[in-house]
Amino acid sequence: MQEASQPWLLRKFTALTDAFAWPLRTSHYLELVNPLWTTHALQARVVEVWDETADARTITLKPGANWRSHRPGQHLRIGVPIGGMHYTRTYSISSAPERDDELITITVKAITGGRMSHHLVRQIKPGDYLPIGVPQGDFYLPDANPVQPLFISAGSGITPIMSMLRSLIAQERLPDVVHIHYAPHVYDVIFGKELQALAQKHPRYKLHLVYTREPGETVAAKRHFNAETLATVCPDWRTRDTYACGPQGLLDTVETLWAEAGLNRQLHTERFRTQIAAAPNEITAGTVRFMNSGVDAPSDGIINLLRLAEDHGLNPAHGCRMGICHGCDATLKSGCVRDLRTNALLNEVGQVVQICVCAAAGDAELDL
Repeated sequence: MQEASQPWLLRKFTALTDAFAWPLRTSHYLELVNPLWTTHALQARVVEVWDETADARTITLKPGANWRSHRPGQHLRIGVPIGGMHYTRTYSISSAPERDDELITITVKAITGGRMSHHLVRQIKPGDYLPIGVPQGDFYLPDANPVQPLFISAGSGITPIMSMLRSLIAQERLPDVVHIHYAPHVYDVIFGKELQALAQKHPRYKLHLVYTREPGETVAAKRHFNAETLATVCPDWRTRDTYACGPQGLLDTVETLWAEAGLNRQLHTERFRTQIAAAPNEITAGTVRFMNSGVDAPSDGIINLLRLAEDHGLNPAHGCRMGICHGCDATLKSGCVRDLRTNALLNEVGQVVQICVCAAAGDAELDL
């Protein structure tokens, strides 16, 4: 059997043989031969790695059976075993769905304190296998092409935008596009050479790179996104459909400006992290008891419960780590927790809490 075999052949084969593979499934035995043949779990093989910048890497993946094509701008979950524990993060797909080699790419930037991002950027090598999820998310271009899109990105926020640009060019339907991208220095621009080449080859693609930490006469604060720069670079921004992706500070400013202009419906944003509310003036520390594991963990009232559990040797089920997928839901047995997105207190026994976006508010017990 070759990797190019049609998924329906695998499904037909496993349907016939599952009865003889009990208590496992045929897919579990196929995994021993080739992890890409599994149907009980979706995996991908690392085909190539490419360093985009000193701290960002593009990883080319060959997805296995049950993979379905993505829409440009969508993301997927990637799993990595580190130190005997399994971690999951969400990364945007940076390649276009029009690729004809059945490969996809993710582009990862190593962030300070990022356990998994550093592993992907520094440790992953061709031949490794990674569990992956199917494409998700509603940050993508509609089938009806926007007449004049405006892209606003910063740092690794360029990754879903890059998928959109590559897709538009592959379909030969690149419209009039304005793209404002922020990076500390010229050498920090992910896909920098490709973006410059696109701007030179396609006059309809107007690229504006802003370097926020380069020396010069410009006041540092004005190097970040602001209404004055927007009006200069893109005077007709109010008529465009806007797609913005980047750090929380950038997106907060963009959303405020569009809301003041009454243009919320024309703005589409993608956040890599949960939007956290400002912490209350008084934070209550305490002890979290993970009842099923018999582990007591001191909490400062700030760190989320998922990270607290992991730091104490536990490996709870989780998915997006952003409060979206509910893959980390746990039941509160006693005590109180605080939703980090709203500061709402949850203290009803039996209440389901998302441990990736909740912190303890004093003592608490969870069924983990």
